[in-house]
Amino acid sequence: MRDDDVDEVMRVELRAYPFPWTAGIFRDCLRAAYPAWVLQGDAGIIGYGVLSIAADEAHVLNVCIDPVEQGQGHGRRLLRALVRIARAQGAQRVFLEVRPSNPNAIALYHDEGFNEIGRRPRYYPAHGGREDAIVMAKELLADEVARMPAL
Repeated sequence: MRDDDVDEVMRVELRAYPFPWTAGIFRDCLRAAYPAWVLQGDAGIIGYGVLSIAADEAHVLNVCIDPVEQGQGHGRRLLRALVRIARAQGAQRVFLEVRPSNPNAIALYHDEGFNEIGRRPRYYPAHGGREDAIVMAKELLADEVARMPAL
């Protein structure tokens, strides 16, 4: 993702979320040199992901696919790319938060090896109040261990 992409990213963000990030948040992430990637479709950007990495931990800050493009595996591809980037930069684990009201995302994260490790009460803005966040994590094992045959 580049600064020139932010307007198009915002169009997707506004379609996807009732409480979207602002353009300023995306630009702050770019200024901080967070790994941020866009997924390009035939008509432009259809998704994006933002990751922070510090020490040996990575945090998926945002993964989003345009609602009209969801259900085609784009989110999975983008999430896998972010995990590969985290691993390549030395992260040993990846964290993320997800709304309990987003069962499709929860299922994707479970399917990709993330496990619930806790909750953050009243983390997200929601209509009529606040919504908890499910905190999930995935350990990034060394490639040799990940490819070991079952015992």
